[in-house]
Amino acid sequence: MDPKVVCETILANVEKVIIGKGKEVERAFLALMCNGHLLIEDVPGVGKTVLAKSIVRSMGCTFRRIQFTPDLLPSDVTGVSIYNQRTGDFEFRPGPILAQVVLADEINRATPKTQSALLECMEERQVTVDGVTYPTPRPFLVMATQNPIEYEGTFPLPEAQLDRFFMQLTLGYPSVEDEIAILERQQYQHPVDGLEQVVAATEIQDIQEAVKKVRVDPLIMRYIVSIVEATRRHPEVYLGSSPRGSLSLSRAAQGLALLRGRDYALPDDVKELAEPVLAHRLIISPAARLREVTAKEVLGEVLAQVPVPGVRIRQR
Repeated sequence: MDPKVVCETILANVEKVIIGKGKEVERAFLALMCNGHLLIEDVPGVGKTVLAKSIVRSMGCTFRRIQFTPDLLPSDVTGVSIYNQRTGDFEFRPGPILAQVVLADEINRATPKTQSALLECMEERQVTVDGVTYPTPRPFLVMATQNPIEYEGTFPLPEAQLDRFFMQLTLGYPSVEDEIAILERQQYQHPVDGLEQVVAATEIQDIQEAVKKVRVDPLIMRYIVSIVEATRRHPEVYLGSSPRGSLSLSRAAQGLALLRGRDYALPDDVKELAEPVLAHRLIISPAARLREVTAKEVLGEVLAQVPVPGVRIRQR
């Protein structure tokens, strides 16, 4: 099946449940298309968990939810080896991280030691327990949530972990009309309970391979690197984006091009996704934070200053 048709089928199915958030749903699925991970920062009750469940039900993937708390241990995430008295051997009991889609709910409520249990599996797609390595299933997506309001009892995510998230999103409150529609749809039954699988998980792997084949012109590659380099030299930024940010922005542009039915990326794809891909990777300087300067504003300035490359005809 055409990758664009598969993507549109999934998005249409998810939007039966998530009302009025077409762009956010598209970007959440884009993270999965690009084999990345998603961080959603928002207030409780706006549909973060429902979004994850809707994507899972549309694809028929395995799903586990981890509720992060201060007393959560790394073994509660990765799994543990237990001694079997009958066989005399240690048996590995996998943790919830070894599912295809994992919802890490309120990830910043766990201690840094537990948060670090996600580092290996998010980047290397594997988990090591007692010296034995276990691969994560494919496709594999970590969708983490954190609350921007309740700072008490939270541990800020370290830069190394933030950098491993492909994209950061905010769902936001629905409009009045959308919220009325939500009330009507959930009057008798939650719509996610009746959501049907529309594609197979193997088709998602095919889409991930198709994304890699989308052409990124060298001029656009230079444009991406120029944007990332500008964040490192910006006077309001203490720490700019890493090379992983460049890789993520390039892959995101490829994924968005595939969603739009193209086999080549455009500068507009890069500009559209620069904020959700790069903003959480920037550390604003303390003096700029006092003036309430945000990463979004910095990226807006960078995109306005970096020259956009011209169009070059592809030779066939």
